Amino acid sequence: MSQIKASEVKALRDKTDAPMMECKKALIEAGGTFEKAEEILRVKLGSKAGKTAARITAEGAVAVEITDTVGTIIEVNCETDFVAKNDDFLAFVTDLSKLLSNHSDPVLTVDGLKEMKITNTDSVEDVRARLIGKIGENISIRRFKHISAKGTLHKYLHGTKIGVLLDLEGGTADVGKDVAMHIAAMKPRALDISGIDQSLLEKEQRVAREKAIKSGKPPEIIEKMVSGAINKYVKEISLLGQVFVKAEDGKQTVAEYLKSKGAKVKAFQLFVVGEGLEKKSENFAEEVAATQAASKA
Repeated sequence: MSQIKASEVKALRDKTDAPMMECKKALIEAGGTFEKAEEILRVKLGSKAGKTAARITAEGAVAVEITDTVGTIIEVNCETDFVAKNDDFLAFVTDLSKLLSNHSDPVLTVDGLKEMKITNTDSVEDVRARLIGKIGENISIRRFKHISAKGTLHKYLHGTKIGVLLDLEGGTADVGKDVAMHIAAMKPRALDISGIDQSLLEKEQRVAREKAIKSGKPPEIIEKMVSGAINKYVKEISLLGQVFVKAEDGKQTVAEYLKSKGAKVKAFQLFVVGEGLEKKSENFAEEVAATQAASKA
């Protein structure tokens, strides 16, 4: 049999809407015969996996796993909050986090993860496709991140919607827990100004300058106003500059709190389910009805 061409995989994908990897596997199994491959997909996935492939997945769950000196955080998405609470879906997310915690390859991608074996016989993509068929919703692995500890790893989960992985040098377990909880609550974008996307700073600077110019102040005052606005912005979105959520005086920053505890943040990662994704609007009753209907199809 000749090698399966990418164009053939794409053609089967376009016709069936099944996942690309499943299309390739079906074509290989079918010896390159298009019709046979289509039949294999129908038997293996039914119609559900294909029909759900284009649906928005902005709900889901986050899981965090720490194994020795490596921590992993992962976000897996589904379509509705109803399915995000499904035991099978949550078990899949947990299994993925455990799998990743033992494979901390820094160049591993989501596509690479899908090809990995999660059982003796099944790949991650095999299990994902079957779960789609069982639940009747699209399920997508959105992102994951590894952190190799330079200090001590800590984690915090707010339900299954917000997850934090923290690498803390010095301090106690309680300090790690409190800082991780602060990150979940205040959602900093970076550790300090060096980690903030330059485009965000430039955008904020433009906005601040336009506001300052409209005030009619002299040029030297305008520059001070812009500088003050940027400094305030940096403090609001950088972990070290934020006021610590448990500060007794309401003023102590995270940097000051860490210094008082002899601790230093080496790295952190925050995942919020669906952050930056388009969400569809459905009420709970509609979610339940849609899910039940899909499961009976």
